[in-house]
Amino acid sequence: MKKIVCLLICIGGVGQSWSATAPARAGGDFTTLRQDRAAYEEIVWSKLEKHQQTLVSAGRSFVRQTWVVSPSLNPAVAGLGPTYNRPSCISCHPHNGRGQPPEVFGEPMRSMLVRLFVPGLDRHGGPRHEPVYGDQLNEFGVPGVPGEGEARIQWISLYKTLPDGEKIELRRPEITFHNLACGPLDDAVMASPRVASAMYGLGLLEAVPESDIMAIADEQRRENRGVTGTANRVWDVTSRRSVVGRFGWKANQPTVRQQIAAALAGDMGITTPLFPEPNCPPAQTACVMQKNDTHPELSRETLDSMVLYHYALAVPARRNQDAPEVRHGEKLFTETGCASCHRSELKTGNFPEFPALSGQTVHPYTDLLLHDMGEGLADGRPDGIASGRQWRTPPLWGMGLLEKINEHTTLLHDGRARNPLEAILWHDGEAQDARERFENLSKADRQAIIQFLQSL
Repeated sequence: MKKIVCLLICIGGVGQSWSATAPARAGGDFTTLRQDRAAYEEIVWSKLEKHQQTLVSAGRSFVRQTWVVSPSLNPAVAGLGPTYNRPSCISCHPHNGRGQPPEVFGEPMRSMLVRLFVPGLDRHGGPRHEPVYGDQLNEFGVPGVPGEGEARIQWISLYKTLPDGEKIELRRPEITFHNLACGPLDDAVMASPRVASAMYGLGLLEAVPESDIMAIADEQRRENRGVTGTANRVWDVTSRRSVVGRFGWKANQPTVRQQIAAALAGDMGITTPLFPEPNCPPAQTACVMQKNDTHPELSRETLDSMVLYHYALAVPARRNQDAPEVRHGEKLFTETGCASCHRSELKTGNFPEFPALSGQTVHPYTDLLLHDMGEGLADGRPDGIASGRQWRTPPLWGMGLLEKINEHTTLLHDGRARNPLEAILWHDGEAQDARERFENLSKADRQAIIQFLQSL
């Protein structure tokens, strides 16, 4: 009995006692059999040395921590603001999972933000920020600093009739801004709403060799099926050079470390060694004049612990993968062309940052590449070499537990899709042929693909 409990709860499937088949091992050795609400939070303790276990525990506490305004009796958790969206990581990533958009107009964005940008690129190829409000709208401010304003979503309904007559209601978001503290937005401003992505499995994706990602792009071009993935090139703050991007909706961050540091800076106003300057555009005088502690507010050691915690997270194993309808759906998923971008298998290379992630065969269902997804999903925001119509293929591993863990089923970058069917129907551009093949299947076959996705 103790052995079974350890398999299901503690280790999550490492070592000789793991009995799942290879396809179920979504994260290789970093896989958990848990299916409860803590499945996205499982740590693979058996892959950690004793001193790393202490660091991971600390990193977990910082991810769960509600940060406070400086000065504080506990300086280790101080530094919130001057402006921010939420006071903790898990406010936007509940249980390390996905955020969701508001469902009705007037409801605040609790796990979602709005990127702001104007035409052009900055000196490193990133998007140009709105001159007064910066890269994203921060709704809240510390005492003495007003929040920047509020963004509200109104859903516009669209209807699509499939070849067999089934009628599906889709929706797209319309963003409006209210109570702006520093006057109206720039006339040329554009906005892109984004929900928070899941946090598990990121270390495995960082450990995939850059050469493998480029090889997948070359393979797609040679196949000449209309799918032409592109690896984003983005600025790595640490190495001070342009490298392949992997994280974020447009693959605009190169490493887990930079992804975390950028979120701390943009979402909570917490400075780190990577981004040591407070997020205060010059026009926001109250923000600029706010007295803060010495920057960076977060030490390198604290950031290291948060990175290691992300590296140590497990990916949920597949479920019901041998059920006939799931196997049939998996076959159709490949035949329709979905697997061209949602690649079932990747392999990690040598990863000195955390050697336990090296040499893993994983099943994330992504190619980590950018693809033109058509005008319907376009946000107009360039980022690196990503165009306003391109998005990184999101990993699908663990999505079958989304409803159980995060109590919603919304998908895509802005959460407009309320279920996998709607998400598929929004695919266009390079995915148009695959979507049309899906639409022309029988309803039973379409449902088989959905059941396959729910097994991931």
